[in-house]
Amino acid sequence: MSTTYSTQDGDRQARHSASSMDVGVRYLYFEDAEIGAVCTAGPHLVTKEEIIRFAKQYDPVPRHIDEEAAACSIFGGLTASSAHTFAMFISLTPKLQPRLRVLAGMGWDELRLPNAVRPGDELDLETTVLEKRESKSKSDRGIVRNQIQLRNQRGEFVLRGISTILVARRPGP
Repeated sequence: MSTTYSTQDGDRQARHSASSMDVGVRYLYFEDAEIGAVCTAGPHLVTKEEIIRFAKQYDPVPRHIDEEAAACSIFGGLTASSAHTFAMFISLTPKLQPRLRVLAGMGWDELRLPNAVRPGDELDLETTVLEKRESKSKSDRGIVRNQIQLRNQRGEFVLRGISTILVARRPGP
C-alpha cells in the first residue's frame, strides 16, 4: 500500500519551523499520518574513508579501521560499525519524504542489524506508519510508531526496527 500525502496551510507550517534548516520544508502533522503510509530517503553512499573516520573516533576496533585486520575478520573485509550504521539511519531521517513534524524521538524497539555495511554500499531508508495515538497528557501532539528499514543497493536489510516518535498536531486557528 502506498499513500500520497497532501499538506495544507504551508505558510503556517513554514512559520512553525524548528530551525533555519527547515525553511521552505513542508511538513505533515500527526493528523496527516496514515497507517500504512510510506516515507523514503536516500541514497547515502558509504565510503571507505567515512567508515574509517567514524570508527577511529567512536569504535576503534581493527575490523573497522584496518583493511588487513578486517580481511581476517568474520566479515572478510572492512565494515561499518553498528554505531555508524545507526548514525547513517539517523542522518537520513531528516531527509524523509514526505516529512512528519517530529518533536522528539522516544525510542527504538526490535532493532536489528542483519547485514554488514561495506564501502560502496548505497543505503536507502524506508519508514512505514504502523500505528498512531493521541497523547493522553498533551493535546498538541501525538505518538507514531514506524517500521524502519535501511537497505543496501541489493535490497538487503542492514538495519530494521520500530521507532516511536512524538509528532506535532496541526496548530489551531
